[in-house]
Formats: sequence, C-alpha cells, structure tokens
Amino acid sequence: MKTLILYYSGTGKTEIVAKTLSSQLSGDLLKVTDHKERNSFKSRIRSAIDAFRENKTKISPKKLDLDDYDLIYVGTPVWMTNPVPAIITAIDTYNFKGKNIVLFATMKNVGGNKAIKRMDEKFQSRGARVINSFTIKTQDKNTSQITGDTLSVIRLLNLNSNL
Repeated sequence: MKTLILYYSGTGKTEIVAKTLSSQLSGDLLKVTDHKERNSFKSRIRSAIDAFRENKTKISPKKLDLDDYDLIYVGTPVWMTNPVPAIITAIDTYNFKGKNIVLFATMKNVGGNKAIKRMDEKFQSRGARVINSFTIKTQDKNTSQITGDTLSVIRLLNLNSNL
C-alpha cells in the first residue's frame, strides 16, 4: 500500500506534522502551493474570509495523479475554524474517489474539529472514505514539541498499522 501525505502550510507548523508523518509512515510528501499572496496583514484578513466562504484559489500542482496511492493523508492549518482555500481547492480538483483518507489539522487553539468535519463531508461527497483524523494544537510550541505531539498521535491512533 503506497501512502501520500498531501498538505498546505503557511507558517511551517503543518509542514512539521506532514514531514513527521512522512518519515514515520514511509509516505511520499507533497505540498500544495497557493498562488495567492497570504503573508501580509491585509492578505491574512482576506485569507480568513476566503477560508470562511470556501473560496477557491489557484494551486500547484494543478493536476495530481493519485492512482498509485491507497492511503492519502490530507493536512491543513485552520483559518476561522475552516480548512484553508488551497486544501478546499485540492479536494474539489483532484480525484480522490475510492481512496482511503486520513485528515489532520493544525491550529493555534480551537476550530480543528470543525475543519476536519467539513473536509470529511467534502471527501465523502466525492466518493472517498475518511478512515481517521486528528488535530494538533500548535500555539506557543516549537518544532520539537509539534514533532513530539505528532509522534504521540501516530502511536495513539496506531497509524503505523495502516501501512
């Protein structure tokens, strides 16, 4: 069974989780890139609104062949209790039909479960099966703490058994 860890990360915290999953689960790693500028103060406000409204955005890769993958982890930061526009666009663009999905969300403090629920709904409506999910709080945590939390989740949810 081949595994893919697909994610978006703006601050690098979701990327820490994705890279930890990739190294522990021997999965391929693919970052979704959002072509919209989202780092300035004004753009962060617009980005939060985009997430709330589930506005689409231009992403790379535009197309993705998932035929070789049986298990796909999909990770997102949480903006206004929602998945980011790049991940919403990816879910709506790529063909996940028949795939087993594990969802993960990183957040400062709250909103992860709502973001997971929304992604779950979108995946199921597209013929994918969400088999597990988890959230990781990242506020005031450094790289080693986020990595440690991810390792704990891998053990707790027995994610190694999905291999």
